[in-house]
Formats: sequence, structure tokens, C-alpha cells
Amino acid sequence: MTDQALVETAQGMLSYSYAPYSGFAVGAALLCADGTVHTGCNVENAAFGSSICAERTALVKAVSLGHRDDFVALAVAGQGEDYCWPCGSCRQMLCEFAPNLRLLAARKDGAFLSAALDDLLPHHFGPNFFK
Repeated sequence: MTDQALVETAQGMLSYSYAPYSGFAVGAALLCADGTVHTGCNVENAAFGSSICAERTALVKAVSLGHRDDFVALAVAGQGEDYCWPCGSCRQMLCEFAPNLRLLAARKDGAFLSAALDDLLPHHFGPNFFK
């Protein structure tokens, strides 16, 4: 799958977002090495701490289907004028499974930037701390 197609898949998830409090819809698409793509959208809750980001939704869906260490790229799309990067909580959760994951942060016009997750969250806390 091309980066552009992955971004378009993430943009397609914007319509499923439930964001009545922030008004900021986010969509995500997580590409695995076998070519499967797991999608997600943000789902807010009146008890704000119970909300979940699009990136974590896609990750949890993938993990629940048996994917663990085969993540290749994650596209994140928002409805804003700026690039939509994962929040700190999402970065930490993603690092658990794929510290070298390639991130594609997209704007509402479809333009996107690419970065390595490890560059966005260097020296992250991970499973190796328990060895």
C-alpha cells in the first residue's frame, strides 16, 4: 500500500469519529507487514479520561487480532490546517509494539509528513525495562 493510500484510508475514518466535546475528528490507519490495515477513529466520552484516540483504537484492534511486532506504518489524519501527530499517550502505546514505526501525519487537505516514532519519543519506556 502506498503512503498516499494509507493517508486516504485514515481520512476515510474521520466520518466515524465521535467527537462532540472537542469537535476534532481524527482517523487512523495502521499498516501491517502482511498488508492488512487496521483502522480507527477517536471516540470521546463525557468522562474525558475514558476517551480513546484514533491511533490507539487502530492499535488495539490490530493487537486483538494477533498482530504484535509487524507494524510498518501508521497514518493519522485530522480536520485541521496543521499536520495531525499522535499525542504522547499514543506515542507511548505505539512504542510498546513498534518503536521504529513510520508515522504519516496528515492535514485535512491530504498533505502529509513522515517521521519515525522513535524520533518523536526518544528514550521511551518499554518492555526492555523489565528484563
